[in-house]
Amino acid sequence: MSLHATADINHIEAPVTWKAYLLCAFASFGGIYFGYDSGYINGVNGIKNFVELIDPGQSSLTSSHSSLIVSILSAGTFFGALIAGDIAEATGRKWTVIYGCVIYAIGIVIQTLTGVGGNALGIIVAGRLIAGFGVGFESAIVILYMSEICPKAVRGALVACYQFCVTIGLMLASCVVYGTEHRNDTGSYRIPIAIQFIWAIVLGVGLLFLPDSPRYYVKKGRVDDAISALCKLRGQPRDSQYIEAEIAEIVANEEYERNVIPNAGWFGSWKNCFTGSLWVQKSNLRRTILGTSLQMMQQWTGVNFIFYFSTTFLQSTGAISNTFLTSLIFTLVNVFSTPVSFYTVEKFGRRPLLIFGALGMLICQFIVAIVGITVGFNKTHSDGNGGTIANNIPAVNAQVALIAIYIFFFASTWGPGAWILIGEIFPIPIRSRGVALSTASNWLWNTIIAVITPYMVGSDPGDGDMKSSVFFVWGGLCTVAMVYSYFLVPETKGLSLEQVDKMMEETTPRTSAKWRPHTTFAEEKGMVTAEHEEVKQSV
Repeated sequence: MSLHATADINHIEAPVTWKAYLLCAFASFGGIYFGYDSGYINGVNGIKNFVELIDPGQSSLTSSHSSLIVSILSAGTFFGALIAGDIAEATGRKWTVIYGCVIYAIGIVIQTLTGVGGNALGIIVAGRLIAGFGVGFESAIVILYMSEICPKAVRGALVACYQFCVTIGLMLASCVVYGTEHRNDTGSYRIPIAIQFIWAIVLGVGLLFLPDSPRYYVKKGRVDDAISALCKLRGQPRDSQYIEAEIAEIVANEEYERNVIPNAGWFGSWKNCFTGSLWVQKSNLRRTILGTSLQMMQQWTGVNFIFYFSTTFLQSTGAISNTFLTSLIFTLVNVFSTPVSFYTVEKFGRRPLLIFGALGMLICQFIVAIVGITVGFNKTHSDGNGGTIANNIPAVNAQVALIAIYIFFFASTWGPGAWILIGEIFPIPIRSRGVALSTASNWLWNTIIAVITPYMVGSDPGDGDMKSSVFFVWGGLCTVAMVYSYFLVPETKGLSLEQVDKMMEETTPRTSAKWRPHTTFAEEKGMVTAEHEEVKQSV
């Protein structure tokens, strides 16, 4: 069976079956332990038993200890993400994630020993650093893996499932902490830590039964393995015209890119990520800058300020009776807002989501900051017990509502949007390292924000004590993100990864939404009507 050259090149992929859909979606489960590991520390840092263990005699962690405990995970993930790019090239996408699960589990064991034998701070920091390496493997390579195995028609929605699982992880962390905060023993913080084992086991064991990426197999010259993997992912027999057409396009694209970007060894492969002119849309340098800056901008939105520090931030106002519950509400908004993107990312595209998402966030943030200066968080008085309480509690409640709306805009736009795009914009020779660099950028800025934020809003001597004025910073950065999206982010909706290559070669970001594929790599190489065996022989 063969495909005629006149076939509609926009519909060469097999119809999406439920089996294929679920196979692709399972990998997104990795987002749960990414989200949980990022989120549980927000509540644990406010638990009395944990605070007493780290800073005896204090009612809350010092800014330096809070900064170190939160940010050390991100430091580990930064290096883990960079290393993962090389491992994914050597051993495959799914095995890299499995290795990450093992490293993550080791970090959990160390964290559960916190409070045993003294030096609690050193143990929790070491455990989170090692766990961070595992999260770095997962956060970089799951996105790469999903982007390479998902059908183009639902790729955006399926990759958005990853961010949805991140939000579920954050929510589960808040629920667990909320349920253990009143315990009077070490279970108040050890239970939230130990539960992470579940996520590592489910993902690591489950991936053993999934095929690796067909595009990885093609890059390694294992075309027969690529066909077998694609048959499982698409739910089609080996002689299906859909399998023939898709594998022909992947092979032809790999050959084209290999000629443009020759394999130059380990150093050369990393160097290839930075070749080309900044002013040429298709250049690798431009794509690398686009990927890394997208993840930087996602962190600049300030959302992790809410998920890392909202408990202690809200405690500083004295206006919220149960700050743990309020933080849980924020995570629930995050969870139920993210599925909106499943529809909008395929209906309206990636580019509009980022532009209007940044606009919605900056409006909310500036209003929160302005209200804080006039009647909200920034206007407080003593409660008579050594604490503070807001002068205008209704104004503070209004700010909390606006923060929830701001989270809605993030969760339905920038949350999934940045991850979707970094999995789509890189050509196959540098894809694993490009995604790794982009993910490392996310964690680098995550680390920077986690380090400096306690000093920005802390009330210790020398701290900024900005309270809600910190939202002027996030609002200003969201303004930058909106302008950036308008001028620099291309539209990749509805295109295969190979077609994205063509689009970025032939158009600009502001005109990319109008671009339509007019040929395929397989057609250019005369492979579109090739029989199964002929495709194999072309590699």
